[in-house]
Amino acid sequence: MEPGTKSEAKRDEQGSGAAGSGSGKVYHERQRLQFCLLHALNNLMQEKEYFTRAELDEIAGKLVLEDPNKSQWTPLSFIFKPHHNVVTGNYDVNVLIASLEARKKKVIWHDRRKGASSIDLDAEALVGLMINVPVRRLRGLWTGRHWVAIRSIDGVWFNLDSDFSEPKQFKDKENVIVFLDSILSQGGELLIVLQDD
Repeated sequence: MEPGTKSEAKRDEQGSGAAGSGSGKVYHERQRLQFCLLHALNNLMQEKEYFTRAELDEIAGKLVLEDPNKSQWTPLSFIFKPHHNVVTGNYDVNVLIASLEARKKKVIWHDRRKGASSIDLDAEALVGLMINVPVRRLRGLWTGRHWVAIRSIDGVWFNLDSDFSEPKQFKDKENVIVFLDSILSQGGELLIVLQDD
């Protein structure tokens, strides 16, 4: 199966595990509810509970306190808060950026007009990539967006999509670029995560 395709296999509801690769163990959390950002962050950092739901909820809560549009909230805003859904998760990009910056990471929004080939995949400071892709579920009845981590582990690039039953290894860096350009052309967003000194 190509690294960019969604797995049709029945999804494991258990959450996390490690999968073997040609270069050792690759940590890979599986999708649960709408916690794809939590799973993608842990997959990006290659560590179970590097981030926790409680930590992301706290970050989202702080962002809510600072929200300049609170006066426009409706009663439903207490469930469908601006930065996450308190029941299912579904965190937004603000939570992603704040959580990574709290861990001394720098997040840069990639300008889609430049194409993926403008990204230096060999940069020493590069931690990995986060993509946000449009998805259709329940046979197209529900549409939303999904967070996915892409990173190099021991010189091998992986798509660590939590919807996959296991990480998908890219053939080479050129294959990563082709995949990312495809994501960008389909309305996906790409964020570059760097170590911030």
